[in-house]
Parts: sequence; structure tokens; C-alpha cells
Amino acid sequence: MKKEFTPKLFSLLRQGISKKTFRKDILSGLIVGIVALPLAIAFAIASGVSPEKGIVTAIIAGIVISTFGGSRVQIGGPTGAFIVVVYGVVQQYGTDGLTIATFMAGFIIIGLGLARLGNLLKYIPYSLIVGFTSGIALIIFSSQINDFFGLNIDKVPADFMDKWRLYFINFHNINWYAIGIAGATVIITLYFQKIIKKIPGSIVAIVSATIMVKLFYIPVDTIESNFGEIPNHLSLPYIPHVDFDTVKALIQPAFAIAILGSIESLLSAVVSDSMIGGKHRSNMELIAQGAANIASSLFGGIPATGAIARTATNVKNGGRTPIAGIVHALVLLAIMLLFAPYAKLIPMSCLAGILMVVAYHMSEWRQFRSILKGNRMDIIILLTTFFLTVVFDLVIAIEIGIVLSSFMFMKRMSESVNVQGFSSENENDEHLFDEELLDIPNDVILYEINGPLFFGAARQFQETIINTHLQPKVIVLRMRYVPFIDATGYQSIKEIIRTYKSRNIKVIISGIGPDFRKDFEKNEMFEFLEKDFVVDTIDKAIEKVKLYL
Repeated sequence: MKKEFTPKLFSLLRQGISKKTFRKDILSGLIVGIVALPLAIAFAIASGVSPEKGIVTAIIAGIVISTFGGSRVQIGGPTGAFIVVVYGVVQQYGTDGLTIATFMAGFIIIGLGLARLGNLLKYIPYSLIVGFTSGIALIIFSSQINDFFGLNIDKVPADFMDKWRLYFINFHNINWYAIGIAGATVIITLYFQKIIKKIPGSIVAIVSATIMVKLFYIPVDTIESNFGEIPNHLSLPYIPHVDFDTVKALIQPAFAIAILGSIESLLSAVVSDSMIGGKHRSNMELIAQGAANIASSLFGGIPATGAIARTATNVKNGGRTPIAGIVHALVLLAIMLLFAPYAKLIPMSCLAGILMVVAYHMSEWRQFRSILKGNRMDIIILLTTFFLTVVFDLVIAIEIGIVLSSFMFMKRMSESVNVQGFSSENENDEHLFDEELLDIPNDVILYEINGPLFFGAARQFQETIINTHLQPKVIVLRMRYVPFIDATGYQSIKEIIRTYKSRNIKVIISGIGPDFRKDFEKNEMFEFLEKDFVVDTIDKAIEKVKLYL
């Protein structure tokens, strides 16, 4: 348990980090810090906040996640997954509302980690994850049309349909310079590393576009024209005024941020594990992610999580300890302190091109297409989550997606419960159970039950056993393959006993070990059934049957 809640960095420092590994981590951190800069700015702008908030998030959250996280190579910061939620919160509650929601989400994520729920989050269906991830990708793509084509729309609506309606109305205002810069950015970002692997294409695109726009006075929007100056310092920690009504209003987006951040950070940790052959500590990772969001919100940042693309870049460049993540954050801090005045010159169309590439990689269109060829239930979850994310709201999509997945799971589980009935009318008055031969007396029905007796399957189980045309003197319920019984399952057993008792039919239950016997006592089963008629083996049950008869 102690190891489970120990940050990976602390364990690695105790073991000792070689000079060679340390040098590789520093180099990788430098590269990832440069890669993270345009993404941090772009994610902030796409989320409806000023660009420095993205850099602040990458610095503060990056240091906290790497220092206290449960992964060796995780890189933390703002990601595209949060754009939809953050934009919605900012539009409705302003930046103070976003700060409060992020602050609350941090404590929720810490609570998930302390409750050891890190492993449970991986049971969220893949079809649901692909559904909302693809939906987010489409929304990011849609949000960048204005800057990509230079349409110069002052205020783009948040609603997906309204957004595209306004785009079509304003397509006659296309700025061909903006399209040229955005198109070149996409090409350079996608293909430059095939020429020079160590230099990120996005940085080459930004530097080139910024210089071209400055030198030749190209008429396109820049960060400065839209947002003004970018501060070259970190602000002091600040907590907005909070009251109960505000907390009540923001609890839903706070949970959405917490769930989304938890899922993405753990997915990123799992992906990086497969790349380095490691094993992350999921609960410690969640605690660090929660602390990072609390710290980020205090410094005016936006929600943060583990970033899959930046984490993969870290691994590919030789990063093997959390030192790389800390260096990446310090590189961003140095850039902010020294070069912030130059960042304001970046063209908006260039950032739009970078986000188009991000949207393409997030879309997971291959997995989307693959799921569409699979199970009908997975297709329903995928499409429902996707369309709810795009047309309505990510929070609603996650809530309904999880509920729908739960119903689908319960349906599958209830279908897995199997009840078989056997009596002396079977051939040769005996039946074969796993190579054992049982002599079932006359006037006795034995039911073999396989699977969990939970609320989804309890009614089917009850009806199968009660609705028999035979009138035996004894019913034996063999429950050796029942892994668990919930409150509804116990209620169904009570109803079965009560029904058969009214018909003067005795019920005997076998396959009940010490643990189940304790549960029987807690659920007051022995008020309906004598303790002697609850046994641990089928042989004892048949002996009881013969004695009773």
C-alpha cells in the first residue's frame, strides 16, 4: 500500500538515476518543452481564454504531475480533450467560473485516487471513449474554421449548428493569405519530422509564419490583434469569490473535467507503459493529476491532464524518468520569461493549422470505423456518445454514455446467468455434473445456477425457478458457481422460498461457503430458511433431502 501511494520520482531517486539517463531526460525535456509551447497557446485560445493561460497550465501542472505522479514518463498540461468543456464553462460562467470548476475537479480526482478507483476507470468501454474523443476532434476542427480561412468573425457561437450556419454566411470573406499560412502549417507539421526528426514541425511552422507575416506585413490576424500582449511573468495565486450557488452550478462541469482528466491521464500512462515496458501507479497518478489541477487553477490556468502526444514524444526522444517532465515545464517557464513579447506575433491561422492536425490525430477515425463493423451494442454507445458530444454537450454525452454502457453491461450480465433444472425424470434418474454422478430422489428438482445474481438478472432467475409445471416436495438450489449476490438477488431468493413455502415445498440451498453464509445472516435469509438447509456441498444437500423425505 505504501508503494502504491509513492510518487515514481521518489522511488527512482532512492534507486539512483545514472548520468546517462539524466542527460537523456534533460535533452528530451528540452524538445518536449518546445513542442508543448504552440500546443499550450493553441489549446488556450481554442478554449476561449487568453494564450498565456495555456502556458501557465503547462508550467504549473507539468511540474506537479512529473514530481508527484505515478508514471515515469508522463507529460502533463492542457489537452484538446478539455477544449469543449472549458469553452462552455467560460461562455457561461467566465474565467472565474472556470477557476472554481477546475479547483473542484482537482479535489474530485484526488478523491478518486485515495479511494483506489484508478483501476476502475479502465473499465469504461472503449466505444464510449472513441465516441466522445471523435466528437471532440470534430468540434476542435469546427472551431478553427474561422481562423483557418480568415473569415474575421468577431464572435463564433458555441453551438455546432449555429457555428456552421455563420461560417457559410461569411465564406465570401475568405482571406487567401490565412489559408496559405494555415495550409503550409498543416503540411509542415505533418511531414517536417520525416526530414529532420529532432525538430518539431509545429515549431518550424510557427517561426516561419511569424517571420513572414512580420517582414512582409501580411494582412492576417495575430495573437496581438486578438488578445493583446502576452505577460512574461506568472501571476500570484488567486481564489475567486465562491458561494454555495456557484458551487452547485459548477458541480456538473467539475465532474466532467475530473472524469475526462482521469480517463485521459490513465490512458496516456497505459500507452507510455507499453512503449517503455513499465508499470505506472494509477492511484498516485490520479492524486498528482488532482493536485496539478488545483495548483493550475490557483495560478489562473485551465484544466490539465496527461498528454498522450507529448508523453509519446518524450519517450521517443529518450525520456525515462519524471525529470524530463520537470525540465519540459522549466523550458516553458524560460520561454515565457524571455520570449513572451515575440509570441504575440504568431498568426492565428498558423495556430488553426496546428489544431487541425491535433483534431486529425484525435479523431481516431480508424478505430471509429472498426467499431462500426462490430457489435451492435458498441455501435449504439459509439454513435450516441459521438452525436451528443457534437450536437449538445460533452458533459451530457459522458453522463448518458456511462449510463447507456451500464445498461448494456447489465443486459449482457443478465444474459450470462444460466439456470438449469434437473429431476429424477432425467434419463437413468441421475445427471452428470462435471464428471460427478448424482442420484436425485423422486419428487425433487435440482436447479444449477451459473452467474451473478444481481438486480439485472434477479427477475429472470426468480421467474425461471418459480414458473415450473412440476410439483416436487423439495427444491435444491445449487449455487456453487454464483460469484456474488446483491440485495435484489437476496430478495428474489426470499420470494422463491416464500412462494414454495405456501405450496408446502421445502427449499435447500447448496454451494454456500463461510463468506456467503455471513452474507446470508446479514441479509436475514435465515428468517425464511432453516440454517440446516443451507449447506456447502451437493452431497450434504442430497443427504438432507433423503432425511426430509
